Amino acid sequence: MVDALNLELSMMAKAEGGKMVCVTGAGGFIGSWVVKELLLRGYAVRGTARDPSSQKNSHLQKLEGAKERLCLNYADVMDYDSLSVAFNGCEGVFHVASPVSVDPLNSEGTKNVINAAADMGVRRVVFTSTFGAVHMDPNRSHDTVVDESCWSNLEFCKQKASKRGIQLVVVLPAMTLGQMLQSTINPSIRHIADFLNGSRKTHRNAVAGYVDARDVARAHALVYEDPKAHGRYLCIASVLHRCEDSKQMVQPFKFSNQRLRDLGLTFTPIKESLYNTLICLREKGHLPPYSSL
Repeated sequence: MVDALNLELSMMAKAEGGKMVCVTGAGGFIGSWVVKELLLRGYAVRGTARDPSSQKNSHLQKLEGAKERLCLNYADVMDYDSLSVAFNGCEGVFHVASPVSVDPLNSEGTKNVINAAADMGVRRVVFTSTFGAVHMDPNRSHDTVVDESCWSNLEFCKQKASKRGIQLVVVLPAMTLGQMLQSTINPSIRHIADFLNGSRKTHRNAVAGYVDARDVARAHALVYEDPKAHGRYLCIASVLHRCEDSKQMVQPFKFSNQRLRDLGLTFTPIKESLYNTLICLREKGHLPPYSSL
């Protein structure tokens, strides 16, 4: 316990301005990129995972600045006490450990995060939601511009945080692509890998929104650091059709990412994101070499 305390005191001393933040779900696809971005910006980062010592989190220790300013703690969003320990001493929390699901347990976990953050004196919480929270509306026409005014039943997050005196900002990424820092394939990258390795024989006649993982991480940092940032921020770079041959059968939807652009975010071209995804899948052995495809 003393060694852990000394480590964190050392981290705080090395962090720019003594800034300590916590990232839940630090070892995941988006979580890893958020940790990387925060370390590059000089923060001391306390990442949480259900099993901090697992090999699947080892990539985090290789990030620039990790040796001096990153520690991993156990936490589970369904375990309030573990969250309280993880958030203690942090000025901000990035809640990335929230799977894309309508499971009521996810809502309960988010309530635990907000309550623990408030009880530990956290100033600001950045919550990672999903583009589906604004996009999945059967009554929306193709001419309707999807932006932050569209919302779902996650409104309770904002109300809960407001009652507890927390500044809550929500980032809503579309399907996220790009280089994986972790070794395992996450669902959005699996979606691309299945197209490339031939395991998916049919393609839905549908359009989808996409964004680069690096941009998602930058968006989290930008909304955290700008004191005027509030509410929801749609993080989407492009809308693409999943099957070019049937493109004419489904109209692309309109969207606005102006709020993040106003904060200074320049989105990565989606072709670059797709290329980086392909290269990463090959380098990590999830796809055969080019000559074998």
